[in-house]
Amino acid sequence: MAQVAITTKFFSEEIERLKRAGHDVCVHEGNPLGKEALIAFARDAEALIVALSDRIDEGVLQGLPRLRIVANLGVGVDNIDVAAATRKRVLVTNTPEVLTEATADLAWALLLAVARRIVEADNDLRREGFPGWTFIPKHLGLDVFGRTLGIVGFGRIGQAVARRARGFGMTILYYSRTRNPAAEKDLGARFSPLEELLRESDFVVLCVPLTPATRHLIGARELSLMKRDAVLVNVARGPVVDEEALVRALKEGWIWGAGLDVFEREPLVHPELLTLGNVVLTPHIGSATWATRRRMAALAVDNVLAALRGERPPTLVNPEAWPDPK
Repeated sequence: MAQVAITTKFFSEEIERLKRAGHDVCVHEGNPLGKEALIAFARDAEALIVALSDRIDEGVLQGLPRLRIVANLGVGVDNIDVAAATRKRVLVTNTPEVLTEATADLAWALLLAVARRIVEADNDLRREGFPGWTFIPKHLGLDVFGRTLGIVGFGRIGQAVARRARGFGMTILYYSRTRNPAAEKDLGARFSPLEELLRESDFVVLCVPLTPATRHLIGARELSLMKRDAVLVNVARGPVVDEEALVRALKEGWIWGAGLDVFEREPLVHPELLTLGNVVLTPHIGSATWATRRRMAALAVDNVLAALRGERPPTLVNPEAWPDPK
């Protein structure tokens, strides 16, 4: 029997699956744990299932001497020091593929909400009542159909965003570290250098992972290249965007608006973003549908059960930590 520590509210059926396999399970359902509290909570754990808000650094890993696997509830693992885990032979897993479509849906929800000023209109109607139909209303927005969409990062989520764009008759540009000719042909997308994509696109959707190379990928210079009636959507990671520069761009009208599901210093949100009407904000809910979160939980448990059986987990991020890395 192994102890499995889960740092967030979790689905009961997956907890029961771990217990049926003979493991002891402890679950923390409150606010995110700080470093010392996390170590105390999971001190005897051999498996740790964590949320994106949990920071698993070298100090935490040192404080959990029995740990064999960290199963992350998300695709990106920037909240985990993977190199330190690998040195300690701790397996790290994630939950790819199962959240692709839900995240792409939210990217489009944000894009449309900003373009058509949905949140502003809803708030005004609730506060002021229905103003009556007018030919030039207060909430004139932007056309979406037939415009140009630029996608930064063309992995699973980026390509899912592009598939939806075909239904809107859009020209699709993408920027990625490497070209993907097969996806270009399948989706009718065109590879474009980042600066060119920013200049030409009416809507820019960020889908890149957070790495040293993508931190502040979009800053003041990049925002200044965009059209004044362009919309920026971020469903990637907050630090991909320089939030101070974005606030300035939104206030000074460099771009039309932005839709943000992620923030540079989560859980903190830049206070000026909260005051701006041309930005739509959601609290990192890209994968937050019942079905998707259940699939994510199931995959995390699949990874844990495999590791505790001595088998290679299905979505291992650091194969170098596996006894046979081949």
